[in-house]
Amino acid sequence: MLIEATSLATVVEQEKRHMISNNDTSEKQRRSLPIGYRQGIVTAITIFLGFSLAFLRFWAFEAPGTWTPRSVLSTVALGIPIALEVYVLYRSLRVADDDEEEYAKTVCWFIVSIVLMLAAVIFEAVILAQDIEPNASTPTFMFSG
Repeated sequence: MLIEATSLATVVEQEKRHMISNNDTSEKQRRSLPIGYRQGIVTAITIFLGFSLAFLRFWAFEAPGTWTPRSVLSTVALGIPIALEVYVLYRSLRVADDDEEEYAKTVCWFIVSIVLMLAAVIFEAVILAQDIEPNASTPTFMFSG
C-alpha cells in the first residue's frame, strides 16, 4: 500500500511537471499568420516602394526648375521614407515575420513609412509650387459665383 501511494504521488508529480513544461512551451510557441497575410503586405510594400521611386525619379530628373537648397532638403526628406520602406520590405521577407507579433511590428513600420511619404510628397509639392513662377502667357480663369 505504501509503495502504491508513493508511486501515485510520483506519477502525480510527474504529470504536474509535464503540464508546467507544456504551458511554458505553448507560451513560447509562435502564432502563425493566416495564409495570404505576408503576401498581401509584401505586395502593398512593393507598390508603395515603386511609387516612391518613380516620384523620386520625377523629382530628381524631370521636375522643372533648378536645384536649390530647399529642393535638396525635400529630396532628402523623400529618401527617408524610401529607406524605411526598404527596411519594412526586409522585415516582411524574414521568416520571423510569420509570427503575429513580428507581423504587427512590420505593419506599424509600414504605416509610419506611408505617413512619412505623404508628408514628404506634400512638402515637395509646396517647394515645387514656390519654385515655379507663373507664366504671364498662361491664361487665368475667373469663376463668378
